[in-house]
Amino acid sequence: MTNALESLRAHLPAVSDAAWEQLALWAELMREWNERVNLVSRKDIDQLERHHLAPCLAVTGMLKLMHGARVIDVGTGGGLPGVPMAICYPQARFTLVDSVGKKIRVVEDIVKRLGLKNVEVRNCRVETIKTKYDFVTGRAVTDLAAFINWIRPLCRKGKTHSLPNGLLYWRGGDVQAEAAGLHSRLTRSLGLEEVLADTYFKDKYILQFKAEDLRREEPATRA
Repeated sequence: MTNALESLRAHLPAVSDAAWEQLALWAELMREWNERVNLVSRKDIDQLERHHLAPCLAVTGMLKLMHGARVIDVGTGGGLPGVPMAICYPQARFTLVDSVGKKIRVVEDIVKRLGLKNVEVRNCRVETIKTKYDFVTGRAVTDLAAFINWIRPLCRKGKTHSLPNGLLYWRGGDVQAEAAGLHSRLTRSLGLEEVLADTYFKDKYILQFKAEDLRREEPATRA
């Protein structure tokens, strides 16, 4: 295992030894593909584990999933946070969705080479999906209001896991101010700086919204 991964382990005790082994292979595959397709900023690829993997894994400290849980990662891009989460939660089923075919083909290859049997990869727009999921995830895909409008129909209400069903969204900036302008009610914001003991993540969060608290949002007005 690389030093970069070893440095994360102390802050992420919920991640299993078997998962760390797969995550090491995932990092190799991401670097291999990133030379051909821009999954992660090329100037940032040396910090893949710290800047991109670590925030995805931070969710393991707050989310425990029962067997058969269904999760959809909307706007997955290069597979973040969907692929790392699928590695950490082998008992759950993940659907990774993006409208950009080039990136989805890369994610399909990575999933296949990792041997992940709990992942479905789809090249489509989220509006075409009719299935219900326990959790929807997204990582800085767009502003909160737009994202909530996209994914509201996908959320199944309930609580059979450690958190109530709903949305988990990775977002930076003044999230409290952004959330205050929503009709939807923010349940919790998890500060990544504290979880990962890393000042790089100042003002970066995982936001939790319960499915029953998601409301239709007004589109942002343009100046």
